[in-house]
Amino acid sequence: MNICEHAVVALHYTLTNDAGEELDSSNNQDPLVYLHGTGGLIPGLEAALDGKVAGDQLQAVIAPEEAYGLHNAQLVQVVPRSAFEGIESIEVGMRFTASDGEGQQQSVGITAVSGDEVTVDANHPLAGQTLHFDVQIVSVRAATATEIDHGHVHP
Repeated sequence: MNICEHAVVALHYTLTNDAGEELDSSNNQDPLVYLHGTGGLIPGLEAALDGKVAGDQLQAVIAPEEAYGLHNAQLVQVVPRSAFEGIESIEVGMRFTASDGEGQQQSVGITAVSGDEVTVDANHPLAGQTLHFDVQIVSVRAATATEIDHGHVHP
């Protein structure tokens, strides 16, 4: 079966950046299983997988616009340390869930701490990066009606 909308796909992958540094991998773990065509993967990788079959291997280079987007400077803010009430130690690299100005929850990373000021970044950690995937497709099957209805794979 070819990978198409509503196919359940199991795959192994290794993700690297432009410098060849490994950012993530499913090797030595269970394969990543997702429902194709429902936004479970970044758009560029999903497009690269269209039409492939179990056993295929591919390398895909995904531009930021087809991955986690370009880095948006407007999503970087300096906030007072007092905004982290009840948290004694704040360090670069920590991640928190915060509310934006409209009450929506978003993940932010700490990028700098200076005295009473903390710089937070709501961009995805991989925003602005070209991503390199080495993928091996393990299996492809048709999704069940329940999986399609729910929009995700059921074990």
